[in-house]
Amino acid sequence: MSLVVDVGLHYKGWTREQAVDFMASNTALSMDEVNTEIDRYIGWPGQAVSYKIGEIKIRQLRQMAEAKLGDKFDIKTFHDMLLANGSVRLNTLERIVNQFITQSLPIKN
Repeated sequence: MSLVVDVGLHYKGWTREQAVDFMASNTALSMDEVNTEIDRYIGWPGQAVSYKIGEIKIRQLRQMAEAKLGDKFDIKTFHDMLLANGSVRLNTLERIVNQFITQSLPIKN
């Protein structure tokens, strides 16, 4: 729902009332929660969309790490590595994950 509301407000030109009505009709959130969410989307354009893009990228990077590392993949270590650098661009995060994979693989003679 957050993606629909974010795009509705900032691309489609929805009013606050339209956004509230949509979210209230399509979620189980209380009206207080709906209003809080709508205020956040109004004040932070693109937040929901960028959050989702980041989630998708992190899932892709995790799948890649799991595939390349196999039994050596450790979810706790992966999460620690993801969070170690704070907020970074997605292409930087991909480079960091690739380095993590390379460093985690056994050295071949």
